[in-house]
Amino acid sequence: MRLFRPAKWLPGGHLPTLYGPLCRSAPALQRRRERLILKDGDFIDLDWYGPAESSQPCVILLHGLTGSSSSLYILGQQKALADRGWQSVAVNWRGCSGEPNHVPRGYHSGASDDLAEVVTHVHTVAAGRPLAAAGYSLGGNVLLKYLGERASDSLLQAAVAVSVPFRLDQCADRLQVGFSRVYQTRFLRDMLAYVANKRRLFAHQGWDVEYASLAALGSLEGMDSFWDFDARVTAPLHGYASAEDYYRRCSSRFFLGTIAVPTLIIQALNDPFVYPHSLPEQAELSPCTHFELHAGGGHVGFVEGSPGRPRFYLERRLPEWFAAQFADQSGT
Repeated sequence: MRLFRPAKWLPGGHLPTLYGPLCRSAPALQRRRERLILKDGDFIDLDWYGPAESSQPCVILLHGLTGSSSSLYILGQQKALADRGWQSVAVNWRGCSGEPNHVPRGYHSGASDDLAEVVTHVHTVAAGRPLAAAGYSLGGNVLLKYLGERASDSLLQAAVAVSVPFRLDQCADRLQVGFSRVYQTRFLRDMLAYVANKRRLFAHQGWDVEYASLAALGSLEGMDSFWDFDARVTAPLHGYASAEDYYRRCSSRFFLGTIAVPTLIIQALNDPFVYPHSLPEQAELSPCTHFELHAGGGHVGFVEGSPGRPRFYLERRLPEWFAAQFADQSGT
């Protein structure tokens, strides 16, 4: 394995974080979309890519907050996996595929119940094939929570979590500091639009019960922090008593010790979303978890190479690590 060497031309934590979203071109992938109907009647859209070979692995990819299956880090990873001859399926959390979802609840950092339905479905479709998952940011938090809850009952054989907000309360604080407030402003804008679009759909369709649940939230004006949004929207819509209750019950740091699936966590010390003191200590990790901490990389950045030939470490590292785990488990 070649070590990660952060691009010197992207110093600090913000530049590698912003480089991909602002400067990278999207690979053109011909994907197949499948709509998965959930137990509560809502839906999650899945975007499949790569060859469905009978013996080759399948990898589930989970995007971050206000992202989608079209996020550049997801598209890049799907291409990298396909280059190995593997299939992948990119999950769009509820309401993230370009169409509002059909129930008042949405997605959030603790939505491991939705992930469980996705994993069960993909496990059936890819029956007999090695199955793994990779989650980024919010998706990484959901994945680690799912793994901790399921322990040895998980249907996954390997997992990777990248740039994880291990303590949601502390990350909500971190995003109010310095330039990170720019990310907070963007996230809040997109999350409020997510709720407003769903309100309009419910009103237009005459779904009175669903509309009433969103109307009961009151005005969406004046929110200026994650604490505010999660207290006024996330908690009441998803059965939490408060933002504090939501953060306590959904922070993945509290689920790490019971993970029983080989798991790789990739994190950067200069992540502008996550305080260093939010990172778990070695004693908190299960024996099958490997924590890879880098001095640089930013948040879901991890850019290598030169300005003329940038490379993305995650698209090299994740397939390599998954291949090693599958080889170990098959005895080859």
